[in-house]
Amino acid sequence: MVTLFSSSAVDAEMEANNIHSMLQANGIASVVVGASVIPSLEFQVRVPRASAAEAERLLEEARAAGPEAASEAEAASEEGSH
Repeated sequence: MVTLFSSSAVDAEMEANNIHSMLQANGIASVVVGASVIPSLEFQVRVPRASAAEAERLLEEARAAGPEAASEAEAASEEGSH
């Protein structure tokens, strides 16, 4: 496993979970490492080494698209589930 994301910022847990969800939705296995009870420690998202390049590409695309694209994708997935 290699680290794709690592942060100890205030919103690190939320960002790590969002990245994890995005990767899972695209068929890439990942794990979130961190403890919310110890907020001074980093949160990390790790992926298998064989998937690292694809995971990095997806993360870059998601960051380039911005939060508006994430909101649109969430709304579209909610419409599809009804």
